[in-house]
Amino acid sequence: MRNLIDFSSWQGMLSTLLGLVLVTLVAVGIRLLVMQRIQQRRERQNRQINERLKTLIAAYKTLGGSFTGNLAVDPRHLRDLRTHASAADGAPGEAAPEEGNSERRRRIRDAVEAALSDVVLLGTAEQVRLAVQAANDMVAGRQVETAALVVSLRDFIREVLELEAVPADLPIPKQGPVRSPAAGGRGGAANAGGRGGGGGQGGGAGMAAGGALGLGAGRASQDEGAPLAPDAREP
Repeated sequence: MRNLIDFSSWQGMLSTLLGLVLVTLVAVGIRLLVMQRIQQRRERQNRQINERLKTLIAAYKTLGGSFTGNLAVDPRHLRDLRTHASAADGAPGEAAPEEGNSERRRRIRDAVEAALSDVVLLGTAEQVRLAVQAANDMVAGRQVETAALVVSLRDFIREVLELEAVPADLPIPKQGPVRSPAAGGRGGAANAGGRGGGGGQGGGAGMAAGGALGLGAGRASQDEGAPLAPDAREP
C-alpha cells in the first residue's frame, strides 16, 4: 500500500492518481454491471408476475362470471348432444334440447376447458389440484362446479395485488362459469340486417328511378303544352 501511494515526487503523485482513477472506474463499472443485472432480473420477474396475474384474472372471470342460473358445466360434446337430440326425437314424451342452448353449453364448456388449462399452467399447488380434479370430472362426463377454484383464485389475486381480504362474515353466493351468448343469434340478426339493408337500398333505387322517370315525363308534357317561339311559327 505504501508503494502504491507515493507523493515524494511528481512522477509518483501522477502514478498514484492514475492508479486511484483506474481503481475507481473499475469499481464503478462493476457496480453498474451488477445493478443492471439486478434491474433486468427484477423487470423479468415483474413481467412474469403481470402475465401470470393477467392469465389468472381472465380464468377467474371465465370460471366465476355468473352468480345465478345453472352454475355447473355440462361436459357433453357436440356429438353427444346430437345423439341425445336424436334419441329425444325418437322417444315419445321427451323434449329435444334446443339448438341455441346446446350451442351455448358447448361454448361454455370450451371456455372452461381453456381456463382450466391456464390454471394448471400458472396456478398455485392448490389451484392446480382443483383444476385437475375439475378436468378429470369433465373427462369422466360428470357435472363440474368451479366455485372452490374461483374462491382460491380470488384470494390469491387479492393477496398478490396487496388488497384487503374479503371479510369472512360477508356471504358471497356460489359462482359459476360465465354464460356466453349463442353465436346463432348474432349471425341471424346480422343476416337479417343485411337482407333488410339490401331491401332498403333496392327500394331507394326504385324510388329514385321512378322519380327520374316522372320528372322526365312531366318535362316532356310541359314542353308539348308550351307555346312555340316566334321563329318556329309558320308564316
